Amino acid sequence: MHTVLLTLLIIVSIGLIVVVLLQSGKSAGLSGAISGGAEQLFGKQKARGMELVLHRITIVLAVLFFLLALAIVKF
Repeated sequence: MHTVLLTLLIIVSIGLIVVVLLQSGKSAGLSGAISGGAEQLFGKQKARGMELVLHRITIVLAVLFFLLALAIVKF
């Protein structure tokens, strides 16, 4: 059981890394680093298309990662 959970954790980890690296940055440069948080909090721009899909996949993989990590600790 431990081996199966560990294998799943490695697969989910690699998938999470790939999905995060596929996402584009919200802003580039120093000016984006300063004002990027304000745009994210107060901006009314919603993610569309591939960005939305990648965002949802990231959330699912992150939840799976934490659940598998906790399951491995239990067993």
